[in-house]
Amino acid sequence: MTKAEEKAMKILWSIKKGQIRDVVKEYDEPKPAYTTVATIIKILEKKGFVSRKPVANSHEYFPLVERTEYTQGFMKSFMKNYFSDSFKSMVSEFSSKEELSTEEMEALIEHFQNKIEDKKKK
Repeated sequence: MTKAEEKAMKILWSIKKGQIRDVVKEYDEPKPAYTTVATIIKILEKKGFVSRKPVANSHEYFPLVERTEYTQGFMKSFMKNYFSDSFKSMVSEFSSKEELSTEEMEALIEHFQNKIEDKKKK
């Protein structure tokens, strides 16, 4: 997705469903033109991220893809394309550039220790 498409999807994920004007209303100022948002939503529909149903003389749009599903796919693609499909390389890159605070690193260690314990129990 482009940044503009992601923005529209984030709005649809938050409002669950709505007409174009409902999506436009959720944008920060300066709000994009109605026709711009309509074009973005139509592109998302063609890409299979959004669907619509008729409501009176208009359409109501709703996401076909859950936010978590999209995020997981995006992160897998990002990791594959930039870090040779290695989670360790990705985390090392961010931690070595001091992108992660000590607290965040400690939280990650705790998270992984819990995951290791869960896997050992299975």
